[in-house]
Amino acid sequence: MGNWRDQAACRHTDPDLFFPIGTTGPATVQTQRAKDVCACCRVREQCLEWALGTGQPVGIWGGTTETERRVLRRRPGVRQRR
Repeated sequence: MGNWRDQAACRHTDPDLFFPIGTTGPATVQTQRAKDVCACCRVREQCLEWALGTGQPVGIWGGTTETERRVLRRRPGVRQRR
């Protein structure tokens, strides 16, 4: 399949959409819009795995926020690459 990023639904979307500033007000709308793009992405799982594995601290990756990824990282079996 090659690089999963080549198949990403977001590849032609403004990257700023996936990096909302804050967690309230307009940022909640932006976050939902980004998640809507992720919801129809066929490589969403690979994106999320990459974000978890590399410890991405900001942005929407694989349809998850920083807070949601933090919770996922606490689960057994989820490890960051070093």
